[in-house]
Amino acid sequence: MQLKNILLLFFVLAAGYLKAQDTTDLMSMLESEVIGDSKSKTNYATATFKTTRLINGHTVENVGPGVLDFKISHRFGKVNNGSYDLFGLDNATMRMGLDYGITRYLMVGIGRSTFEKTYDAFFKLKILRQSTGKRNMPITLSYVPTIALKTLKFEDPTRKNYYTSRLYYTHQLIIGRKFSEGTSIQIMPTYVHRNLVKLAAESNELFAIGIGGRQKLTKRISLNVEYYYQVPGYKLTGTTNSLSLGFDIETGGHVFQLHFTNSRGMNERTFVSETTGEWSKGDIYFGFNISRVFTIGKRKTKVK
Repeated sequence: MQLKNILLLFFVLAAGYLKAQDTTDLMSMLESEVIGDSKSKTNYATATFKTTRLINGHTVENVGPGVLDFKISHRFGKVNNGSYDLFGLDNATMRMGLDYGITRYLMVGIGRSTFEKTYDAFFKLKILRQSTGKRNMPITLSYVPTIALKTLKFEDPTRKNYYTSRLYYTHQLIIGRKFSEGTSIQIMPTYVHRNLVKLAAESNELFAIGIGGRQKLTKRISLNVEYYYQVPGYKLTGTTNSLSLGFDIETGGHVFQLHFTNSRGMNERTFVSETTGEWSKGDIYFGFNISRVFTIGKRKTKVK
């Protein structure tokens, strides 16, 4: 082979090697930029649960700022009432509520239940938010205090009754995590205070631990489970732990919730501490939650 051909071959190979090196270096630089960019941003978990309510109780979700959520919850009678009451459909209790988002982390709500003619009010503060990237937070943490006013007539009008005897207070932490696109779980340590007790031996305080979860079954349907365990020593006489099963069905941007529960009441005081139904005896209430969302005020438009 002539010298000029050898030199030509050498330059061709060298040029190919340098070109490959440039491409490798360029890809490495792009990869570093992508990794570095993802680490410089905070990616928050979204849609841990589909609504602000799991079944009876709250989830870690809030309504957005400036959004008003009008929510109607129904509980029919016991399924074991049989065909005479159309398996409970002849009897119903209802709660109507308004939830409003003040900021991304704070919402407030009020409601009124036909069951025991109870008014309730609460706020929900999101303290921590699950995220990855620049800020790594494994959970979402919310705090929900609730006050309830029972307006039924006093059982014994001959005694001296106080207005404060109608008041009940609940404090709840909600610790939630979205494990995957279809699986979310939350734990709910709960404290309930009653100003008035029926028996002298009963405590004014009650502690319970709730656990709830959501598992997507299809693109638009998910299975929800919710359970509240009353801590021994504080459980009221004749009560049981609340257990509820339900389905979320997404329809046109809204979520329709169907469920079965042994709790008749729809605020924390009633379903956490005063549930009396037993699943084994058929003391099951069928119910549903529906909501209509309104945006208050003018929408902000982006200036191009």
